[in-house]
Amino acid sequence: MHSMYNWSTDEKKIKAAGRTAYERWKLEQTVNYGLRGEKISARLLKKYWQKIFMDAPTRRYLSFLLWPGKKKF
Repeated sequence: MHSMYNWSTDEKKIKAAGRTAYERWKLEQTVNYGLRGEKISARLLKKYWQKIFMDAPTRRYLSFLLWPGKKKF
C-alpha cells in the first residue's frame, strides 16, 4: 500500500491514535481528495459509512455501488 500524500497532516500522530482512527481518517481522505492510484475497500466503506464525511453526490454514488437495488438517500 502506498503512503498517502497529505502535506498538511502529520500522519504519525493519527497513527499513534490507533489503527481505527487512522483507517477511518485515510478512508475519508481517499474518498474526498482522490485515490492516487489506490482502490477503496468496500469492506471499510461499509464499516465506517456512518462515521465518515463525504458530500451528498459522492454518498449517493457510493451507496448505489455498495448496496445495489436499495435506495439509501
